[in-house]
Amino acid sequence: MAVDRLLPTSEAADLLALTREIADRELAPRVDGHEESATYPEGLFATLGRAGLLGLAYPEEFGGGGQPYEVWLQVLEELAARWAAVAVAASVHTLACHPLAVFGTAEQKERRLPRMLSGELVGGYSLSEPQAGSDAASLTCKAERTGDGYRISGTKAWITHGGRADFYALFARTAPGSRGVSCFLAPGSTEGLSFGKPERKMGLHAIPTTTAHWDGALLEADRLVGEEGQGLQIAFSALDRGRLGIAACATGLAQAALDAAVEYATQRTTFGRRIIDHQGLGFLLADMSAAVDSARALYLDAARRADAGRPFGRHASTAKLVATDAAMKVTTDAVQVLGGYGYTRDFPVERYMREAKIMQIFEGTNQIQRVVISRRLAG
Repeated sequence: MAVDRLLPTSEAADLLALTREIADRELAPRVDGHEESATYPEGLFATLGRAGLLGLAYPEEFGGGGQPYEVWLQVLEELAARWAAVAVAASVHTLACHPLAVFGTAEQKERRLPRMLSGELVGGYSLSEPQAGSDAASLTCKAERTGDGYRISGTKAWITHGGRADFYALFARTAPGSRGVSCFLAPGSTEGLSFGKPERKMGLHAIPTTTAHWDGALLEADRLVGEEGQGLQIAFSALDRGRLGIAACATGLAQAALDAAVEYATQRTTFGRRIIDHQGLGFLLADMSAAVDSARALYLDAARRADAGRPFGRHASTAKLVATDAAMKVTTDAVQVLGGYGYTRDFPVERYMREAKIMQIFEGTNQIQRVVISRRLAG
């Protein structure tokens, strides 16, 4: 079911129509095969980049789309409704561009940002470590000064697009303490950088998630983004927007599950009636629809605050919390609506349910979102 969206401009409406066309043509026919075989969709991100979909939220002067964040998130939702793994990777790419776009020097932006925003170079975000997930201040990966740059040593974990991305927003320690973390824009081809075997995940099989091993790899001095010790500020600034990206992905996934459940419920009959006409199931679908609408309203409210230059961190955490919990419930209920068929791989709701679980975990678990929200209320 096409979502009836309230968009800020006619240009944005045309952009959403283009996104649906590309998603239906390029994503929908390929998703089942790649997710079943856990194979990477070669060339797909280049296609999205050529269409201008990977740099929408960034300035036109550097090759971006100059669109409000609320428009980018709705594009992301449309992608997620067809293929959640691709949408998550696109969200992470946008997250990886944020440090350079916001904290980079004019020279750094001019040299590197256009190729990133065009999708010619696809990015990954390298913050987490095996012992440091939500506790980013405890990072141990080191960046030691050399004569003309930095030597990187340590292990990073849970990298979406790991081993496939062309560059990584890398966070490493340049000094002790919470103020000792710095941000780097690291090429994926750096000598001394290697990747572990892709994680065997419950869902999102087509896009690899890996560890990265930095074995004394050398980065040039101009790969530092911002100032030394500014890394956590940069990371958390990006994560507020990244959480909205995941909220949009979760909403798209939930919308797809709702659509599949409604389609089945209007075609399946029992006791001489469509099953949607039985109150017990009709009310279940109504609750699913309300959850999807609520999730969308929350992420759009937070995005509009960001676009207006207003504080939106608490609202981003709320949107991520509510949207991902909604996705888990809606996809689970969609399996229930389809009954035994919902538990088989012949119908997509089984995959939707597996994919929804990770939405509650990455970009800060939903327990961490509650910590963020409560602290901001207290502060």
